[in-house]
Amino acid sequence: MNFFDRLADRIASVDSVVSVGLDPDPARIPDHLHDHDLPRWAFNRRIIDATHEHAAAFKPNAAFYEDPDGWTALRETVAYAHGKDVPVLLDAKRGDIGNTARKYAELLDDDGMGIDAITVNPYLGRDALEPFLSREDKGIIVLCRTSNPGGADLQGLELETGEPLYERVAALADLWNANDNIGLVVGATAPEELEEVREIVPDIPFLVPGVGAQGGDAEAAVEYGLADGVGLVNSSRGIIFAGEDQGEEFAQASGEAAKRLKKRLNQYR
Repeated sequence: MNFFDRLADRIASVDSVVSVGLDPDPARIPDHLHDHDLPRWAFNRRIIDATHEHAAAFKPNAAFYEDPDGWTALRETVAYAHGKDVPVLLDAKRGDIGNTARKYAELLDDDGMGIDAITVNPYLGRDALEPFLSREDKGIIVLCRTSNPGGADLQGLELETGEPLYERVAALADLWNANDNIGLVVGATAPEELEEVREIVPDIPFLVPGVGAQGGDAEAAVEYGLADGVGLVNSSRGIIFAGEDQGEEFAQASGEAAKRLKKRLNQYR
């Protein structure tokens, strides 16, 4: 089974397309966890315990782990999520050439990090993504139309064909999808563009960010983000910091936030 087959099973088992972003900003981790050897891991474990029954996937962002203790915390996080039968998608936005790309892709290997999927940047072209795409059982989630306001600076540039660059990226991803392991990042903050990309690639699942703290369109995220019922709608800060002012009870609020988002999205499934 490839990643999206496994994801489909997970979605069915928990009746949810919620991706919980695990971005443990040390400045926002509750004070009582800072005495732990690995505060980020201590935080993530409690979030996973509180949210896993509502999570189709967990999505840690590599930026919050890129130091020695952080990588250790990430390894523990991945293993613990897998122990709960939840797949892990690393939001790393990798994209490089030659040996560098091959080393980055080792994060997908069991003796690397053992993650189930990873986000990649297509700016360097097909050869830069080959070391990732060749992992047939892993999910390779290609940046297409991101949710940040500045995403349009390049992604919205009009090509000679009249199409914006993000639409060309979607079409190329479809061509590169020989192993049926590609997904696309398409943000919920521009629902009309979500619809446009879905028309170009009817069968590719999307990872849709921007529904939580960024205020994206939840209905559009579900209507256009899922391909045959498979896809992910991510919320990070809106879930993991929902109980930021509740001290040792913070994780309970995160669980409730994940449950509410699951219910909200399921209205449109």
